[in-house]
Amino acid sequence: MSDHHHDHEHGHDHEHHGHDAPAPATPVVSEDAGSQALAEALRSSFAIVKVVMVVLVIVFFAKGFFTVGPQERAIILRFGEPQGQGDKALLGAGLHWSFPFPIDEVVKIPITEIQKVVSTAGWYLTTPEKEFNNQEDPPGPSLNPAIDGYTITGDGNIIHTRATLLYRIDDPIRFEFDFVNASNAVQNTLDNALIYASSRFGVDNALTREKVRFQELVRARVIELIAQQKLGIVVEQCTVESRPPRQLKQAFDAVLTAVSTRDTVHNDALKYENQVLSKAAAEATSRTNVAEAERVRFVGAVNAEAERFARLLPQYQTNPALFASILLNEKIGQVLTNVQVDKYYLSEGADGKTRELRLQLSREPQKPATQSPNQ
Repeated sequence: MSDHHHDHEHGHDHEHHGHDAPAPATPVVSEDAGSQALAEALRSSFAIVKVVMVVLVIVFFAKGFFTVGPQERAIILRFGEPQGQGDKALLGAGLHWSFPFPIDEVVKIPITEIQKVVSTAGWYLTTPEKEFNNQEDPPGPSLNPAIDGYTITGDGNIIHTRATLLYRIDDPIRFEFDFVNASNAVQNTLDNALIYASSRFGVDNALTREKVRFQELVRARVIELIAQQKLGIVVEQCTVESRPPRQLKQAFDAVLTAVSTRDTVHNDALKYENQVLSKAAAEATSRTNVAEAERVRFVGAVNAEAERFARLLPQYQTNPALFASILLNEKIGQVLTNVQVDKYYLSEGADGKTRELRLQLSREPQKPATQSPNQ
């Protein structure tokens, strides 16, 4: 009975399940389709991610390419350390590659480009805009050391002076890595040179008389300090501008005017001196030349006369009286040329000889006849 009852209940259970629960195949099929769709989506996503990752890797490494210009050198820093030693660390012009940041860092250094630095010590307070527009604030009643720079000259005076240095980099590795800030080191060197030069010049020499020598001393001092500190640069040009304190401008202008007037008068005196000396030298040369010509002429005449006497000496030695008579007649003929002589004869003397007296009574010499204009 219990078995029958059990079977009956079991039959009812089957009957109940048979009537209440539908076939389970439909939901299983639905779950499999969703899983497949999700798997397909994941596979597609992973494929896209892979492609994106590949593209990112390519972009990452492509960013490592860089170019160095013809006037540059480059250094690769890998985690802050230069790659290579000495000149081997320098990369020349062209295309290069390095790991992108933050692994590598590329430092480009201009080697032929002219760098410029201006001294900071020694000049009064101003701005580049005001200087460009030629504008200056009026000076105060006295110099303010807190804002106005200055240097002290060798004679204890104050001047404003400023230097501009043009340089190019000669040793890029030393310039870039041996100093925290090489440009500041160059500027400090320039300031040092200005103070050094000012201490060796008087105020008048620094501002007027020896401005060029003052500038040359600043340049020489800069070159010396660059060599001592091994900054790795070459000086191209160094110019210096110096001015008196603005509060004393009128006094210095008066001094400059006096100096200019003195120089003008001095130059005029030197000019006049040169003119007088040149004229005197020319006159002395002219007189010397005339005297030399006269000397040569006189010596030549004396030599010719000596030679003539030397030729006549044998004749004189042969018959002195005849020779003297010939010379006397010759000279009388030369002296009495064109001279009218009146002759007077005196009576015979006690010796019986007739005496002849010739008188020339200051008559004008006869002039040679000139031809008439019609002839």
